[in-house]
Amino acid sequence: MTTHTQAAPKIGFVSLGCPKALVDSEQILTQLRAEGYDTAKSYDGADLVIVNTCGFIDAAVQESLDAIGEALNENGKVIVTGCLGAKKDADGDDLIQKIHPKVLAVTGPHALGEVMDAVHIHMPKPHAPFIDLLPPQGVKLTPKHFAYLKISEGCNHRCSFCIIPSMRGDLVSRPIADVMLEAENLFKAGVKELLVISQDTSAYGVDVKFRTGFWNGKPVKTHMTQLAEALGELAAQYGAWIRLHYVYPYPHVDQVMPLMAEGKILPYLDVPLQHAHPDVLKRMKRPASGEKNIERIQAWRSMVPDLTIRSTFIAGFPGETEAEFEYLLDFLKEAQIDRLGCFAYSPVEGATANDIPGAVPEEVREERRARVMQLQEEISKQRLQAKVGKTMRVLIDELDRSGGVGRSAADAPEIDGVVYVKPPYEPNRKLKVGEFVEVKITAADAHDLWAEAQ
Repeated sequence: MTTHTQAAPKIGFVSLGCPKALVDSEQILTQLRAEGYDTAKSYDGADLVIVNTCGFIDAAVQESLDAIGEALNENGKVIVTGCLGAKKDADGDDLIQKIHPKVLAVTGPHALGEVMDAVHIHMPKPHAPFIDLLPPQGVKLTPKHFAYLKISEGCNHRCSFCIIPSMRGDLVSRPIADVMLEAENLFKAGVKELLVISQDTSAYGVDVKFRTGFWNGKPVKTHMTQLAEALGELAAQYGAWIRLHYVYPYPHVDQVMPLMAEGKILPYLDVPLQHAHPDVLKRMKRPASGEKNIERIQAWRSMVPDLTIRSTFIAGFPGETEAEFEYLLDFLKEAQIDRLGCFAYSPVEGATANDIPGAVPEEVREERRARVMQLQEEISKQRLQAKVGKTMRVLIDELDRSGGVGRSAADAPEIDGVVYVKPPYEPNRKLKVGEFVEVKITAADAHDLWAEAQ
């Protein structure tokens, strides 16, 4: 007797935006797989398409709207989720529904349940538990050897240039036991580097008053320091890395320095400073704007000499004078930040910064951004040159004709530089993706390093 099973519906997926949006996409894909849906590689092979959007700056909004339009043209059945889904136009109407009225459903960010409800309505599929299998770590959109670990949603700050709280809401910290279980499942699946992300990693647990949770029978506080310590201990069992992102420079960040000095977590801090002049920081309504950041950075480096600091800055914020901008340049010369991104200020619809007097002309904003990046190129060149001759550990991300391309403890994927690794001279020994290799640095430029495997 033969039985005919109906093919599972195929869902196409477009994921735009930041690592936090990527984690949302992974959670939706994991749920789709758990319920027996297949994923499609192209629009025409899909029964329905989900577009996860970004709505932070104008360029991202346009990219998201274009992606929705393309999915509608190529496929016709489209569900939209993500930050842009929470955005209203000047009249208070849903922006996406107004521009693309043919979309089947629109949700905001971090809306797994609502997305699945829409999928069930427009593409139902009965669950077959004996056929539908799902790995415990869920579906990941990153390479097998690294993954993002999102510890919270939303943000309690109201920075004047940012509309993320209006889209993602106030801070909601995940229970520490859930975070640790996800981390363990990822390590068991072969992940060698976990990148801890949120809107504000330093604030983890503030919303639950740093409640005590339990992991492996031990009490652990819902707090960045105790989370970093627990993750570091877990990573050590698997020989893996822990990297912290979006860490605001609050005083308690000092507490993670011993963990870095002891090698439990990577000596790397992604600290979004945005500016240095106190008056600009006040206009930005930045948290920790009154902190003495130069002294803090110097203290961190005295505790952890090989600390890598990454940061982002905004040039040409409304009201920024030439003197305030020069102050920023002087700060950067003194701080010697290792990895730096700079954006020319871009007005975001709905941000209170648009009402600040003294808008800086676009050409001045761009010219100031270029001056920051020119200065940073010199700083980066000198700091990387100082690494030539040193031995360091590198995680191989991909192979190329001359060997491998990897990253050191100083390099986060996709935003920092890379290390080009020449394989060892031993016959039959080849580099492998996802393996750690000891290398000796032989050359450097302003962004990347070259090395020989030892």
